[in-house]
Amino acid sequence: MSATPLFSQLRRLEWLWRPLAAWCGGVAYPVTLWLAVLSGPPNSTSLRFFLCAVATVLPVALLRRHPLPGSALMLVGTFAVSAQRPSWEVVYLLVLVNDLNVLAVVASRARRVAFAVAVPTLLVQIASATFFTSGMDVYVRTLVVLVLALVAAWMIGLSVAERREHAVEQRAQVAAQAVAAERLRIARELHDMIAHSVGVIAIQAGVGSRVIGTQPDEARKALLSIEATSRETLAGLRRTLGTLRRTGPVPGAEPVSLDPAPGLADLERLAASTAAGAGVRVELRWRGVRRAIPADIDLSAYRIVQEAVTNVVRHARTPSCRVGVEYGREEVCVEVVDDGRGCESADIDRAGGWGLVGMRERVGLLDGRLSAGPRPEGGFRVAAWLPVPVPVVESDVRAGTEAAR
Repeated sequence: MSATPLFSQLRRLEWLWRPLAAWCGGVAYPVTLWLAVLSGPPNSTSLRFFLCAVATVLPVALLRRHPLPGSALMLVGTFAVSAQRPSWEVVYLLVLVNDLNVLAVVASRARRVAFAVAVPTLLVQIASATFFTSGMDVYVRTLVVLVLALVAAWMIGLSVAERREHAVEQRAQVAAQAVAAERLRIARELHDMIAHSVGVIAIQAGVGSRVIGTQPDEARKALLSIEATSRETLAGLRRTLGTLRRTGPVPGAEPVSLDPAPGLADLERLAASTAAGAGVRVELRWRGVRRAIPADIDLSAYRIVQEAVTNVVRHARTPSCRVGVEYGREEVCVEVVDDGRGCESADIDRAGGWGLVGMRERVGLLDGRLSAGPRPEGGFRVAAWLPVPVPVVESDVRAGTEAAR
């Protein structure tokens, strides 16, 4: 018979032989310990110590599975060996083993189980001390050492348990924070994706309702714009919800196609759709050298402009607005200015919107600055400064290397 079938059979019977071996080792421990103390010449202390140390391995498996019966068998062995008045090396080895068992139980089990192990351990050790001590003074000193050793084992085990619980709580807290941050990010993305489209749809619906009787062609254009905008928004929602529902690759399922995240390069398309759908002309102004910036900063800058333009469409009652994008060496600045009726930013928040709140959250996550409020000359202004990591140029690296040399 080959070794592979034998191992497979052992794995199948693992549920039987593992607990059986653990119980056999636990039951054999006190007997083996007692025989180890009685074996060998009378003066063979080192041999007895070695045999006792080897015997302490037997109840480990039972202690891990069933600490109460395993501890009881250990204490039986300790008392039986102590009654034979062994050498002090063997006695302190048994005390160390029992205290380590208490430490492990306190660190890994409930408090009631720990008390059920620690109290009998102390009582057995106190009773065993009567066999290898002579005189009241020696007995009292021995009791003090035994109590202090057990208390130290208890405190160390308690410290280990508290650290483990603290680590579990920290992991749970980090996971909860990650879930909350992800939910907030999804809420921002859904809001930014829907708010602009719904604003355009509302404007076009109002235009269509006013001119449907007198200008049917304009009403038809408004309805077509509503249809196109709503289809685009629904497609984006399907992609987002499909991604959220998928927890892993499903065999035979079609992969969910995701469009690239928008950025500042898509502002021209945003301006065109705003002018065509909502009738608000967006004038773009670029300053500085346009360059690639990190994706999270690029997306946040685009979403801030998109939300600010949506607020212009909803609240400003003006036919145009100006969007400025300035690329600096260490930051990028986006600005949206209109000459509309203007209102306080707090009024916009009280109206039920989350636009400015989302802007502040995005800017705060990137350690940037946001300014939003009415202009003295009329209208409203939203400006955001987002820090951008300075790109490392090869010439700068060479200059620094040469300077270091």
